Amino acid sequence: MKRISILFVCMGNICRSPLAEGIFRHVAGEEGLGKAFHIGSAGLGGWHQGELPDRRSITTAGAHGIDITGQRARKILPEDFDDFDLILAMDRSNIAELRRRSTHADNIHLFGDFALGTGEDIPDPYYGDREDFEFVYARLFSGCNTLVERLGTVSGSWSGKTSSVR
Repeated sequence: MKRISILFVCMGNICRSPLAEGIFRHVAGEEGLGKAFHIGSAGLGGWHQGELPDRRSITTAGAHGIDITGQRARKILPEDFDDFDLILAMDRSNIAELRRRSTHADNIHLFGDFALGTGEDIPDPYYGDREDFEFVYARLFSGCNTLVERLGTVSGSWSGKTSSVR
């Protein structure tokens, strides 16, 4: 069985994308599908390279029984565009920058489109408060549940093409 590789991407890889990575890993594990996926997260910039996720992301995830303290921020690399089957950007500015950097964009999608079906941006809670982080958590949790359900059913026959799971 081919493992489906998913990379969640936001601006600095300390708020949204580490939450998404942690939530997805948790939900997949709860469904017994942890081994079906290779999950990661990255940021467009390397400002926080090697750092823990934002303390508010850690606190929010922890309040829901998810530990993201093992994650470290990293900048997206050119090889990520080939190495990951699915790259999910948190907002439209992230997706525009990812597509600008890639020679092929068939595996790059907006999280709000691909996971939620709403086309919404996942707002950056960095300058917000606890409620902003909780809102982001709720949207990511909803989308990650949908992703695990949808991708878990095709992981054994995954072609590496995102059109096969739409």
